[in-house]
Amino acid sequence: MARAAARYVCQACGASQARWSGRCDACGDWNTLIEELPREAAPGGLGKGAKGGRRIAFVDLAGQSQDLPRQVTGLAEFDRVTGGGLVPGSALLIGGDPGIGKSTILLQVAAALASGGTACAYISGEEATDQVRLRARRLGLAEVPVVLAAATNVRDILASQEGGDAPAVVVIDSIQTMYVDALDSAPGTVSQVRASAQELIRLAKRRGACVLLVGHVTKDGMIAGPKVLEHMVDTVLYFEGDRGHQFRILRAVKNRYGPTDEIGVFEMTDGGLVEVANPSALFLGERADDISGAVVFAGLEGTRPVLVEVQALVAPSPLATPRRAVVGGDTGRLAMVLAVLEARCGLAFAGQDVFLNVAGGLRVREPAMDLAVAAALVSSLTERPMPADTVVFGEIGLGAEVRAVGQAELRLKEAAKLGFKRAVAPPARGGRKATAGLKVQEVRHLADLVALARELPRPAAATLAAG
Repeated sequence: MARAAARYVCQACGASQARWSGRCDACGDWNTLIEELPREAAPGGLGKGAKGGRRIAFVDLAGQSQDLPRQVTGLAEFDRVTGGGLVPGSALLIGGDPGIGKSTILLQVAAALASGGTACAYISGEEATDQVRLRARRLGLAEVPVVLAAATNVRDILASQEGGDAPAVVVIDSIQTMYVDALDSAPGTVSQVRASAQELIRLAKRRGACVLLVGHVTKDGMIAGPKVLEHMVDTVLYFEGDRGHQFRILRAVKNRYGPTDEIGVFEMTDGGLVEVANPSALFLGERADDISGAVVFAGLEGTRPVLVEVQALVAPSPLATPRRAVVGGDTGRLAMVLAVLEARCGLAFAGQDVFLNVAGGLRVREPAMDLAVAAALVSSLTERPMPADTVVFGEIGLGAEVRAVGQAELRLKEAAKLGFKRAVAPPARGGRKATAGLKVQEVRHLADLVALARELPRPAAATLAAG
């Protein structure tokens, strides 16, 4: 019998090709095609000769449903991101760079649940049980009743989860190391990741257990494997952070049982990840006064207001093409703000290198940072520092108009709570309520912000340098 022809599957997008090539025709990635053998027999179609299926039972939309009880971990930041705790019968996927703390946070979550009486299992496909014990000892969790196992065969894992004493929470570290022995491909390939995740999610739905999956990421920061993996699970969390900073951001990008775009803030210490209850105070803890190009931005991450420092540096460039570098922000929006400042406000950034940084390692994606970026750029260009007790937020349009943003009152309350006295913000829709201890200066056009910045005094050092 002739051997079935092999196919080549892209490990980035899951596309299949008949021949190997260095570049995937579907997504354009290089060196991602891996040979995989097909199944011995293809599934039959649903033609006239196929057997009939059983009828599906339909229910009314207005019917009564029992509320799903959540398993509260006790880690307030983790519970915030998941929407109030773990839901039984759900599958959660957490991804992040190597060494960012994925295994640490899940071990701490399992330990917190086990301390409260929930049976938890930690299954590692990358480390031996002794290595997991070493980490638990370092975190001070050696005496917590969490059962450990080192396994990669999904069939063995499913067999160990049957019975009345099976754990209610199962951590799989990681999904890229799991394999289904019915497939010929290697662990980590698209077909293995898809099949392993499907079997583990089916286990969660059938038994009502909660399965926590660790996922590796690609060089672009996306979870490795097929994109369908993120569609299959109920919740997707990304663990963000820079190794140069001790802060770690746990961000929800998908949650069927809670809000998305919620964040939790942790600090990496020798004893593991420690929750940060007030991230605004932490991000602004090392802020210096009377520095041009530094502006405090009142942002919003999910339902949480977060104040961070936006820093800009405008300096003469020795290059024919000036550099534009962004850390923690959006390069495209920086280019747009620079273009609007030049075209609508008469400022010149040609021949100038522009560097933008969000201090603390936080990545900000919301358009409300436009006005803070513009204020930092104007401050650095004119060498006039913004007042230290001022926060800035607002979206900028291509006509240099300043647009209103959502949850403005929540941002202002957070600024007032941290002791800020002044805010530069767009006009509010339908009027604005007064915030105690905070004076709000509304700007309708970007030119108003430029005029405001030019009225600020220069520090003595900058005045002597200019003279």
